[in-house]
Parts: sequence; structure tokens; C-alpha cells
Amino acid sequence: MYEALQQLDPIRINFSASGMHFINIVLGFIMFGVALSIKPKQFIEIFKEPKPYLVGLFGHIFALPFMTFLLVIALNNFITPTIAMGMFLVAACPGGHISNFMTSYAKGNTELSVGLSASTTILATFTTPFNFALWGGLYMHFVSNKAGHLLQSLEIDNLQMFETVFLLLGIPLILGILFAKYFPRITEKLKKPIQYISIVFFILLVVLAFSNNLDLFLKHIFYVFFIVLLHNLLAFLTGFSLASIFKVSNRNRRTITIEMGIQNSGLGLVLLFNTKIFPHDMALGGMLFITAWWGIWHIISGLSIATYWSGKPLKIN
Repeated sequence: MYEALQQLDPIRINFSASGMHFINIVLGFIMFGVALSIKPKQFIEIFKEPKPYLVGLFGHIFALPFMTFLLVIALNNFITPTIAMGMFLVAACPGGHISNFMTSYAKGNTELSVGLSASTTILATFTTPFNFALWGGLYMHFVSNKAGHLLQSLEIDNLQMFETVFLLLGIPLILGILFAKYFPRITEKLKKPIQYISIVFFILLVVLAFSNNLDLFLKHIFYVFFIVLLHNLLAFLTGFSLASIFKVSNRNRRTITIEMGIQNSGLGLVLLFNTKIFPHDMALGGMLFITAWWGIWHIISGLSIATYWSGKPLKIN
């Protein structure tokens, strides 16, 4: 398995300036669409019963990256350093916007879902660079004797990552919230179409990522699929376990579970495409394939869980 995954490592990502601008616009549009569903009064409702919100926020910002670190260490003999760093990048991303739809479908707390997605997205300006640097750095130290020469090329400019995340998330979110406030009627008409268009745009991002390496991905899909399956399952279980430990309601437990398993891996892809963060001469194949496949798989797994729960009555607890 390790030898097979090594074949992914030499892959490099090259985009022209115009291609990079297009990708940034796509993610900005997606985040603008997310912001259209954010309303300040939703946070007021959440703070009336803050425990589920705090549990979900803690899980996203700390528990998931920490559990990812434990999983990476457990799989250390089977995965390459770039695969591991891809897992850390995904875990450091904020919640994905499709979690709100999945939560509603699963009879969860939609207001809590929107609040958690919005909060992790807003905080991602700080938490994404921090978590990637923290857990990635600890991992580099752990395996320095195993792949020190490769890990040297994975050192990135965290200040540049902070700036990029702010520009890609912060500005579209602010514009979206303001647009929703001052143009509520238009917003209601735009929300659904933008959600569908956003999914199409994300698929387009994945296609761009795989366009030059599709044969290699298909050759090693079994290994990538298995790793993402484990990681995604760990995310759902972490959310469910935390919610159970802190004894939140069944409705909120469903919400926190889904929120933990749905990550905005589109942001991870855009960060990988940015040569100011990850220079074009870096070997990023493992990170690319893990991040891109996560974005596809979490839609399948999230909808599967939501479909199961949609047929289950909520228990009063």
C-alpha cells in the first residue's frame, strides 16, 4: 500500500494566473451563497441553549484535528507523508455548506447546523492555518527520520495561508450577509439555485484537480477510497461520541454528527492550487487526491446517514 501511494507523491499542480483567478472566483461564489443563509437571529436562538453549539464548535476546531493526528499515527506505516498532510488539511477546513441541507433532511437542528457552519467558516481565517501548522508540524517531527527530505518541501507560508483564507472566505461572507440583509426578497429566490450551482462548481474544481492525472487516480482509487472512508467515518463518530458524552438532545446529536463529517474541502483544494502557499515545485499528489476525493465522498456518506435518520423518529431525551 505504501509503495502504491508513493506513486501519487510526484504529482505537481500547475495553473496559469487566469486559471487561478477563476478558481478563486468559484470558491468566492460558493461562500457568498453560504452567507445568504446566515442570519444574526439564528445565533440568538443558538445562544439560548449554548451547550450543543459549544460542543459542535469544540469538535470541529479541536477534536477532529486531534483525532486525525491519532489516525495518521496509527496508519503511519501504510500512508505516505503527503497523504497524511492531506488528511490534516481536510481536518483543518471549516464545515461544508451542504451540511445544512443534510441536517434538515435528517430531522436535525437546521439553525444549529447553519450556526456551526457559519462559525467554523468565519473562524477558519485563524483556525485553518493554525491547525494545519500545529498538527502537521507535530507529524513532521514524529516522522522526521522516515521522510525528512520530503517533509522539507512541505513547509508552507502560514501568513500567506491566513491572507488567502481571509480573502476567499471573509470577504464573500461579509458581502453575502450584507446582501441578505438589504435584499431579503432577492435572497430567498437566489438561495436554492446557488446551492445547486455551488455543487456543480465544486465538481468542476475536482475535475480540474484530476484532469491531468485521472489514470493515476483510477489506478490507486482503492487505497485513496479506503483512507478517506476511514477518516470520514472517524469524523462522524467523533461528532456522535462528543454529542453523546455531553448528553445533547437526539436532534442536536444528529446535527453535530453531520457537521463533523462534512468539511469544506473545496477550500483545501484552492489552497493547494495557490502557488504562494504551496509552490508549484512541491510534490503534492497525496494531498491533492485525499482532499479532492473527500469532497466527493462526504456527499455520499452524508446523504446516506441523513437518509437513514430521515426514516427514524426523533427520541425525546
